Amino acid sequence: MPRPDQRAKDQLRDITFQLDIAPHATGSVLIGFGNTRVICAATIQEEVPRWMKAQGVKGGWLTAEYSMLPYSTLDRKDRDISKGKLDGRSQEIQRLIGRSLRAVVDLQKLGARTLWIDCDVLQADGGTRTASITGACVATAIAFNRLMEKGLIHQQPLKRQVSAVSVGIHNNEALLDLCYTEDRDADVDCNIVMTEDGQFVEIQGSGEEATFSESQMNAMLVLGRKGVAELCKLQKEVIDNAMKPVAAPKEKVLSLADAFKS
Repeated sequence: MPRPDQRAKDQLRDITFQLDIAPHATGSVLIGFGNTRVICAATIQEEVPRWMKAQGVKGGWLTAEYSMLPYSTLDRKDRDISKGKLDGRSQEIQRLIGRSLRAVVDLQKLGARTLWIDCDVLQADGGTRTASITGACVATAIAFNRLMEKGLIHQQPLKRQVSAVSVGIHNNEALLDLCYTEDRDADVDCNIVMTEDGQFVEIQGSGEEATFSESQMNAMLVLGRKGVAELCKLQKEVIDNAMKPVAAPKEKVLSLADAFKS
């Protein structure tokens, strides 16, 4: 059965990055996974949380926040503040983003600073958490590079890149990077977070009123590895290009196709 956007089973959606979308952040990017759009901003704060000071913990800290704007979905989504508490799904996703980035950041090299990662979903069409992690890594790398340029730190705290992609079983077929309708109707939904050298950070997967076999799990892992490898290659190109002098206004939009021309 053909996919809604006619992609191959192992094909990512069109991936785009628009840099410096939030000029007051230390590093920022508007990332697109197909029709999903997320602003990922990394902001450096020159202090650490109170608990670190109280416990005498050395180095810095990294934390993340995630939210979906009211108009990001087909039906308006109420802001968390209107309910007086953070939505459970949003809390789970922002914790995932924080864990994913802390797995690849040397907080000692950051010094006594806090890196805030803010991920705001402008448009949701599946894969908002994977887009957030992938974009947050780019924003973080750019922020750290700018700290090094200013002489505020002398070693790169980002040990390696991290990215994430969704996989699933839909109509008994393993698919890469599910859009909303595929995710909604999937028998199995799984999110894979990996580093550029193929190490797993986290796997979130479950059957949606269904079970899945070991062979199906292996098929999803194969697709996930492929997708992450492609995303990491694109991330690297975007990060490298961000540090090159460009004519004002400083803005770059790179697509997955651009990254694989060479």
